[in-house]
Amino acid sequence: MSEPRLQPIKLDAYKPLREVVFETLREAIITGKLEPGERLMEIQLAEEMGVSRTPVREAIRKLELEGFVVMIPRKGAYVAGISHKDITDVFEVRAALEALAAGLAAERATEEEIENLNRSLIAYSEQTNRQNITGIVETDTDFHDLLYKCSRNERLIMIITHLREIIQRVRTVSLSQPGRSKDAIEEHRQIVDAIADRNVELAQTLAREHIYNAENIMLNSLKGAKQEK
Repeated sequence: MSEPRLQPIKLDAYKPLREVVFETLREAIITGKLEPGERLMEIQLAEEMGVSRTPVREAIRKLELEGFVVMIPRKGAYVAGISHKDITDVFEVRAALEALAAGLAAERATEEEIENLNRSLIAYSEQTNRQNITGIVETDTDFHDLLYKCSRNERLIMIITHLREIIQRVRTVSLSQPGRSKDAIEEHRQIVDAIADRNVELAQTLAREHIYNAENIMLNSLKGAKQEK
């Protein structure tokens, strides 16, 4: 990195330093300031952000868990790449699993769980209005986790958990695109309404369309990034 691309960290009284550093690095990866395949040098990153190496090291470990970073033995940490095939493979699986989860939720969700889904929509809207990408990703993740729980299918939840790292990365990139989070809220609301109405087929269709919409947003963002280069 020849020129500093990260701004010095501004301390947030409500968040620990390691969390602020993590969010800063994740945002840099999402926006392309830190490019796929680029090596992450702890010393350089720490100097640019005006922090010690410890929170940077902790942030890199967390980024690895979420699929944003890969650790190569004896070489170090690198920004993980994401291919067109990675995206289509993940979304094909997600579309099937989300549709299954939504259909099962329409059959099995309790009234309390449906109320929790509605509460999740409110929290999601609040974060969207604040334009807080970290909060948006977290509340989107919470919504889908609640949906899986409503399915009452432990195997389905297990499969989704194995895909969590790559799902989280594509989710973050997709929701970072202008207007996507507002559209996602409405799509979530329609899914919840179908579940509340016990309409299995409609819930499945809406969940599948929701994932396809996210995939299209993701692929278009990659096309745009390539054209800019």
